[in-house]
Amino acid sequence: MTELHHATGAAHRPAVDAARWPAVAHRPGPSRTRDTLAGALVRRALARLPLRVRYGTAPVRGTTGPLLDIADPDGFMRRIGHDGLIGFGESYLAHEWDAEDLVGVLTVFAEHADRIVPRWAQRLRRAWAPAHPVGQYNTPEAAPKHIHHHYDLSNELFGLFLDPTLSYSAALFSRLPAAWDDLTTAQHRKIDRLLDLARVGPGTRLLEIGTGWGELALRAALRGARVVTATLSEEQRRLAARRALRDGLTDRITLLLRDYRELEGQYDAIISVEMIEAVGAAYWPRYFQTLQDLLAPGGRIALQAITMPHDRMLATRHTYTWIQKYIFPGGFLPSVTALEQCTARHTRLHIAHRDGYGDHYAQTLRLWRERFTARDAQVADLGFDATFRRMWTFYLAYSEAGFRARYLDVQQILLQEADR
Repeated sequence: MTELHHATGAAHRPAVDAARWPAVAHRPGPSRTRDTLAGALVRRALARLPLRVRYGTAPVRGTTGPLLDIADPDGFMRRIGHDGLIGFGESYLAHEWDAEDLVGVLTVFAEHADRIVPRWAQRLRRAWAPAHPVGQYNTPEAAPKHIHHHYDLSNELFGLFLDPTLSYSAALFSRLPAAWDDLTTAQHRKIDRLLDLARVGPGTRLLEIGTGWGELALRAALRGARVVTATLSEEQRRLAARRALRDGLTDRITLLLRDYRELEGQYDAIISVEMIEAVGAAYWPRYFQTLQDLLAPGGRIALQAITMPHDRMLATRHTYTWIQKYIFPGGFLPSVTALEQCTARHTRLHIAHRDGYGDHYAQTLRLWRERFTARDAQVADLGFDATFRRMWTFYLAYSEAGFRARYLDVQQILLQEADR
């Protein structure tokens, strides 16, 4: 770890494109009161976690846990004091801290998320936490921009770390820990379970909200279903169309570039995989009302959703996060309780069945992360700079840690009308 520490010191820190990454290239200005308070709180919190910590060139503190190597303590503290967890992530992008076991360090933070900040400071969250930008709400006008920000980066980029199905959601493995060679089969197992949950078969009128790169639509069409699938990603739609043409399924699959709020028709089954995370809490009622309106009598809705504990959802619902700023603008994770409450208050739908399998998502993310980092040179050849690649590694590790700590879960959920 000594080599890593010296390599990321201020004198050797890689240059950052200030025009593209202004918040990373330029740390916040000093504020004596805020910096002093943040430094005291952060050092107190780190001392209580099962981590080994090194500040600059000082000896390592602590005897257990992965090593958090803070090469630039002043920059690290100043960013956290100014921008909280956004600053924590930006400090990593700026090479102010590092860890050989990045997932291990982030898992420790996720496991202690509700205890890192003292309760009195948590009550002041809304006073110091950055506010959601106005443009982050998923209005019909903003939603396409938010999808474009992430999913239209490059089909080739996603192809470098996803398996051949191009499934960008949790796989369902037959055994854990998982191996790369198991991933395609595990993605098909996940898809087949959703299709079975919605009872998709010959002649089923299926609506998919959130096409991805088309694997679920292809697999449903092979069962004999008539599939309408909608996305806001032009790149995803383009590649999904090529895949449908390749497999001779264009007569069974209709690909729409359309917001879920604009969909029409009646369907025997509706499936949406990890799309509700992009809806935004303010629009959950509209989302579920739309599902209800599109569902034919006796129909079934199968959702796959990333969830978080209800108390943590309530505590963070007004917090602007690093993930929202850099990865998923407008995104917000629901709790199972929130989904139950929303469907009960605004629709006739209810949760008839659900299964959680968050441990499988941790393994899925590990495989993606390992593949992504192993192909760093190929990602660079696509035109993605070193800061982007470090950001993407942090995003995958951050997400994996959430599932490893069981701070996050993923659910397959069956929705039906309550009177059915």
